[in-house]
Amino acid sequence: MSEKPRVEIEYCTQCRWLLRAAWMAQELLTTFEQEIGGVTLVPGTGGIFEVRADGETVWSRKGEGRFPEITELKQRVRDRLAPEKDLGHSDRKKP
Repeated sequence: MSEKPRVEIEYCTQCRWLLRAAWMAQELLTTFEQEIGGVTLVPGTGGIFEVRADGETVWSRKGEGRFPEITELKQRVRDRLAPEKDLGHSDRKKP
């Protein structure tokens, strides 16, 4: 049996982003409970907020210039780890 991929969320402790990181981890664990092997919270500094799926960066606050909306983060994690997964209402386009 192959090990399920893991997600890491590296957050800035100086900026006090632990609660944001923990909430996003909870959302990802709920959405991808069958597809991922866990979410690790990684304390960092210097304004970092990065999300990596199976070692590949799927979101960087520095690169994007903002935090992700939870729906777009779920879509990026899905695209990387479970492209066949339907995200239900998160995949629906807004009119």
